[in-house]
Amino acid sequence: MTGLGRHNGAMIAPTSSTTDHLKDPRPILDRAIATGGVVIAGVRPEQLTDPTPCTDMDVRALLAHLIGVLARVAALGNGENPFAVTETSVADDRWLDAWRQSGRRAADAWSDDAVLERPMALPWIQGSGAEVLASYFSELTVHTWDLATATRQQPDWDDTVVAAAFDAARQILPAENRRALYEEISAARGLDEVAVPFAEAVPISDDAPAIDRLVAWNGRDPLRRF
Repeated sequence: MTGLGRHNGAMIAPTSSTTDHLKDPRPILDRAIATGGVVIAGVRPEQLTDPTPCTDMDVRALLAHLIGVLARVAALGNGENPFAVTETSVADDRWLDAWRQSGRRAADAWSDDAVLERPMALPWIQGSGAEVLASYFSELTVHTWDLATATRQQPDWDDTVVAAAFDAARQILPAENRRALYEEISAARGLDEVAVPFAEAVPISDDAPAIDRLVAWNGRDPLRRF
């Protein structure tokens, strides 16, 4: 099986720029986790109830969600159901420790090279383990930006990670009519309600910083501040 993306609702094959890092996406995962750790370390206790660009999450809930993303990555690597993962509560002074532990579990789950070749399928992508793992770059990076924005941080974004995340986002998210995509995904999962986690892409200049173009594609307004 090969990974397929979508453009304007139609399935498309990955571009060459997307496949360059797909032989082994684990180093980029490590770098995305490292950036996330820097931002999590910068969260102050009094910010935990602040709003975030994810309108249904405050900072505390977003931290739990980020750790849940890594738990789903680990579940996939271990051959388990990522949708069975539940987000757990963490003591307010243990978020960074929890992130590091989750990162180690995710890395351990993907440590065997054979996992990269294992066929995998999610409602929004099917392909090798490497292709499915790379599909998480966007979620990790965008939510790291959400957290940085909510807590007024300006981390040094890793250009390689952001580029890989942008490639992944464009393969998975159509440019328009995302509700139709998530209606399809919800039906495939047997869900009665349709959750649309990404708004329509926000228009942005082609010469905007890469991180701004990434989050704009994912429905965030990079100029909005909290």
